[in-house]
Amino acid sequence: MISKINGKSKLIKTIGSSDIPEEIESLFEEGKRFIKFYSGQTQIDFSDEKSVTKSVFKQIRSHTEIGTQLLLDPIFEGIGFDKLDDEIFKNLVFARLCHPVSKLKTSSYINRYKDVDLPVQRIYRYLDKLHKSQKELVQQISYEHTRKIFDNEINIVFYDVTTLYFEIDNEDELRKTGFSKEGKHQNPQIVLGLLVSKNGYPLAYEIFEGNKFEGHTMLPVLDAFKQKYALDQLVIVADSGLLSRPNMEELQAKSYEFILGARIKNETKAIKNKILALQLKNGQSSVIKKGDLQLIITYSDNREKKDSYNREKGLRKLEKQIRTGRLTKSSINNRGYNKFLKLEGQINVTIDKDKLKADAAWDGLKGYITNARLSKEEIIENYQHLWQIEKAFRVAKTDLKIRPIYHRIQRRIEAHICIAFVAYKVYKELERQLKLLKADYSPEKAIEIAKTIYQIQSVTRENEIIKHILLLTEEQKNLANLFNFQTG
Repeated sequence: MISKINGKSKLIKTIGSSDIPEEIESLFEEGKRFIKFYSGQTQIDFSDEKSVTKSVFKQIRSHTEIGTQLLLDPIFEGIGFDKLDDEIFKNLVFARLCHPVSKLKTSSYINRYKDVDLPVQRIYRYLDKLHKSQKELVQQISYEHTRKIFDNEINIVFYDVTTLYFEIDNEDELRKTGFSKEGKHQNPQIVLGLLVSKNGYPLAYEIFEGNKFEGHTMLPVLDAFKQKYALDQLVIVADSGLLSRPNMEELQAKSYEFILGARIKNETKAIKNKILALQLKNGQSSVIKKGDLQLIITYSDNREKKDSYNREKGLRKLEKQIRTGRLTKSSINNRGYNKFLKLEGQINVTIDKDKLKADAAWDGLKGYITNARLSKEEIIENYQHLWQIEKAFRVAKTDLKIRPIYHRIQRRIEAHICIAFVAYKVYKELERQLKLLKADYSPEKAIEIAKTIYQIQSVTRENEIIKHILLLTEEQKNLANLFNFQTG
């Protein structure tokens, strides 16, 4: 019997020798018994299935969720975010995609499911580092990757703003109460401006004070983006909330082309008469000249049905409030469907039927104001991509749970937004790859399946670590095949 230690052989025991077959067999069995006794090996009775199973389970030392790493690692690296060479950054981005919670709960999640010790104070220190030295690099990487997707050319961008509230009562220089798109008017908030490409790939973002008028946020973001990437020509697409005469004048003065949603009911009487005289049918459009600008009008049967339905819904609500006596003189204003109310006598509130009839004439009509050197069809088609930025905000608020924000220090607030920006970029790239693979999965579904894929780790008596990835369901196996998980 010989044992090898550090490559050197050591004689442990001589069992015996013989040239008689029966004695050789006996010596061989004695040798096996000695080996088992000497090394302490466990004997498994393979005829007993339960015994085998229990013996295997006893060797398992740990299990970790590995699916999201297998799914998201190649995407994260393919975009180029691995250039930051920081595991904390990646862990925080993946946690925002897979389990978006507070930083304290994120620390627990990463420890429990990823077997990574990441104390919350270390996360806070990293957020300071991200804000100080990595935030600009993150946006640069995202831009360069998106540019490659569009064959190195980005000349049409989409801009919108939203509000993000805080679970605090006190204001400061950044967090201020203002008009909240989330109905949290009593909470301090910030304004987030987001710039995306066609198909909704994030390009740049900026945060502003919570009481900042959204119309004043667009130019600073556009100017910084254009200067940073030395872009000569940009076409800006934005909704009617950013339409104002000062904005349009400044955009033109800085040689921007733009496509903005038009408030056609607020036009001059002459322009409104021209619009209603067009008598457009489903899918038709027309151009009305406004100086050096174009007002493009389109009509859709589907939009007409939606406009009519929304007005009837609002009307039913008003009628109910009138019957219950909840409407008073103070209710008469121009907000929403209250514009259809009027006073009769001193206290009699009724529905203004003439206003209702006049409003119905606009059902199905949509307008765009532009100076872009594009065809009418291109202008309409590009504006229709604006819903992608609405989706970006929806994903950020629901799936990534970007708000409410619990940080109070501005640099950490900005770092939190940066993590969410990167998580959304990874989300969009996962969405793009799923489409290329013709997979019947949304990004949310793919991540949900990946979160159920675990890796077990066992240790042999020779201290050899053995890892095995468990693919137990058809969904897990399909996802592994789609993205070519390296499982063995």
